Amino acid sequence: MEHLPSIAQSFQVNYEYRLYFTEAVFSVHNPLLEQLIGKDSIDGAVKALFVVDSGVYMKHPNMLKDIENYCHTKTGIELTDIVLVPGGEACKNDPKVVENILAAINEKSICRHSFVVAIGGGSVIDAAGYAATIAHRGVKLIRIPTTVLSQNDAAVGVKNGINAFGKKNFVGTFSLPDAIINDSKFLETLEQRDWIAGIAEAVKVALLKDGEFFDFIVQNTKKLASRDKGIMNNLIFRCAEIHMQHIAQNGDPFEKGSSRPLDFGHWSAHKLEQMTNYALRHGEAVAMGIALDVTYANLIGLIDDDLLNQILLAFEEIGFDLELPIKNDAAVDQLMLGVEEFREHLGGQLTITLIAGIGKKHDVHEIDAKKMRKAIALRSIEKSTLSC
Repeated sequence: MEHLPSIAQSFQVNYEYRLYFTEAVFSVHNPLLEQLIGKDSIDGAVKALFVVDSGVYMKHPNMLKDIENYCHTKTGIELTDIVLVPGGEACKNDPKVVENILAAINEKSICRHSFVVAIGGGSVIDAAGYAATIAHRGVKLIRIPTTVLSQNDAAVGVKNGINAFGKKNFVGTFSLPDAIINDSKFLETLEQRDWIAGIAEAVKVALLKDGEFFDFIVQNTKKLASRDKGIMNNLIFRCAEIHMQHIAQNGDPFEKGSSRPLDFGHWSAHKLEQMTNYALRHGEAVAMGIALDVTYANLIGLIDDDLLNQILLAFEEIGFDLELPIKNDAAVDQLMLGVEEFREHLGGQLTITLIAGIGKKHDVHEIDAKKMRKAIALRSIEKSTLSC
């Protein structure tokens, strides 16, 4: 049989998405959302399906009426439906949530020229984004994140996902939203835990990429803890800016390689969330994970005691509890399984990002199990019972 030559083609696609900062996005006096949805209108209003975090709705009971009134007064938007979904990790653990969103997209004839508008914390943003990405191979998406963590990290990335097989984000897609809108009004009703939790992601990017930003955080720990809105807005802006710059300029926006700096502290954070049945907020687990990894970095000689203590103190002054919920050696063994699960999630070579100083990313491809166990013991609530 004659062998035919192979056929090869290559092409490039330019991606662009924008993060907007506003206040009271659903005020009839605020034109931003209509401008974003109506900009691609060919003839008449553009359909929009709203997916709303039920926890956010409970704290903003007038929001559904505000959305209806906004769309009624804005000729560029045709409101098709508002779908309430549970917030928190429950949203990502229950496949019916995505099924319900997909059913609404189908029933309301949302097409690739229509919009899904996702409003909520990071989990709702993830799940609604996943549904929007797989419906019709992708309908337009606007994210309106409502927590610190989602405004500075989860909603500004290019990933969507839900949990499966007991693993975080096992099912998901890479897809850019058309836009993200950060509305600072939503932050005012956050519980203190949620106000603080998202700061962990800002500490993460500061440690990896920007010493001046880390100094800003260190100098403002008490103001952040006491809910200074101006300081928090500045923190969210800079964290989101660094995050988006990394995606655009790192050369690996869809994570084809094994090095994922933005997952600093996350190998153990994901496992801790699972081990506590998601009683830990993601940001709380990330703070614990970073504390663990900088302790390990200190034990293997990458950072000195002064820097380690400065990082730990900054977290503590903000209000984080850094003690791992590890009470016995069996729990240590379970946490250590997170290393292998992280390798599997990455694919290929294990790559865990540490730091060798502020702004000095340092990837390692193997973990000294004895020293990591010692680091876990140092950071755990039942230190005296653990062998290392």
